[in-house]
Amino acid sequence: MDLGLKSKSAIVTGGSRGIGFAIANLLGREGANVSICARNAEQVEKAREALGQHGGKVHAATCDVADPAALEAYINEAHAVLGGLDVLINNASAFGRSDDESGWQSSIDVDLMASVRASWAAIPLMEAAGGGAIVHISSISGFAASTRTPPYAAIKATLMQYTLTQALELASKNIRVNCVAPGSIYFEGGTWDDARQNNPQLYAAIQDSIPSGRFGKPEEVADLTAYLASSAAAWVTGQTVAVDGGQML
Repeated sequence: MDLGLKSKSAIVTGGSRGIGFAIANLLGREGANVSICARNAEQVEKAREALGQHGGKVHAATCDVADPAALEAYINEAHAVLGGLDVLINNASAFGRSDDESGWQSSIDVDLMASVRASWAAIPLMEAAGGGAIVHISSISGFAASTRTPPYAAIKATLMQYTLTQALELASKNIRVNCVAPGSIYFEGGTWDDARQNNPQLYAAIQDSIPSGRFGKPEEVADLTAYLASSAAAWVTGQTVAVDGGQML
């Protein structure tokens, strides 16, 4: 299926590994020009090299998305290098788990306000180009109580609500806004890789709770995200879609 992403320009925050890289990689394979950012310079460079194999324009930068000025500068630089902006994927997460000042503040700064501020910077650029698509990466944690990760779950739920408000506000500008809520996704160096090594009881319990019998893959989240970002989803806005192998069931 041709998603109509060829020559479109996309930004993926937190795009150097895991879900973010899988999204950027798929967009690149579909012919889009792609920009990614993350904090780890080595990971950013490795991802940039991999994305360059697809033949489109690639921009990559180190950026702490919790820094408002740095984030705005990154969005504007990516727009200039790519020659436009059609898609914004707000994927960066602090994974704030602890129910304390640090856990809550990191979730607010990265998961929520970076998504809000990136949108503020991107929307005028998309509007000037005639429209675009924003996809927020949330989590199924936002659908239910979470005693293990209170700030992470609460802020991910907030992103779902923000998706509704943005979708209504931006529909007249031909900008669609949707949200993807992954379940437990395994990748090397990720949360569940860490649990497998350091908390095998939790790892086994979560895996047993998934009806499909396994953790999800970043590429499976990327498939849905790319669809929502594409013209194939031109009549889809304001939605939060879970991709979890039935985990919430």
